[in-house]
Amino acid sequence: MKNVVLIGMPAVGKTTVGRLLAKKLNMQFVDGDDLIRSSCMATLPEIIEKHGRDGFVKIENAVLAGFEGENTVLATGGSAVYGEQAMEHLKSRAVVIYLYISYDRIALRLRRAKERGVALRDGQTLRDLYDERAVLYEKYADITINEADKKLDETVEECLAALKSKL
Repeated sequence: MKNVVLIGMPAVGKTTVGRLLAKKLNMQFVDGDDLIRSSCMATLPEIIEKHGRDGFVKIENAVLAGFEGENTVLATGGSAVYGEQAMEHLKSRAVVIYLYISYDRIALRLRRAKERGVALRDGQTLRDLYDERAVLYEKYADITINEADKKLDETVEECLAALKSKL
């Protein structure tokens, strides 16, 4: 069975949705941020502090490009789409679902972006980041799920319905 990879902005619920999807699909669940933390033996903010945003993206790309899971739901970090090598590798092994929510909702959820390990460049606003990443999420997505006004279980059910023809 193919894997399922979840992409989207930080705070859209990739990890929460991923855990529930994995349970319903009888698959394993892996959090991409956990893979990065364990490979570097540091928190995401510590990695960004030490290596900078670009260094973090290189590390994330290398870790995800080496992902060999099977029968797994993988929740990536929000910046995973910057790693072309990783995303091409993941797409070859998985159905990629983009969990979409509007910028306004992201702004409400990410009031403390840096504390969550969101990799912003100097001078970059959350809006800039959102606009930059949205194009990449759309590029790599096989399925887009709009989470607007949906409860968690509704998002999971919509993912399951969309996956029926893809797995």
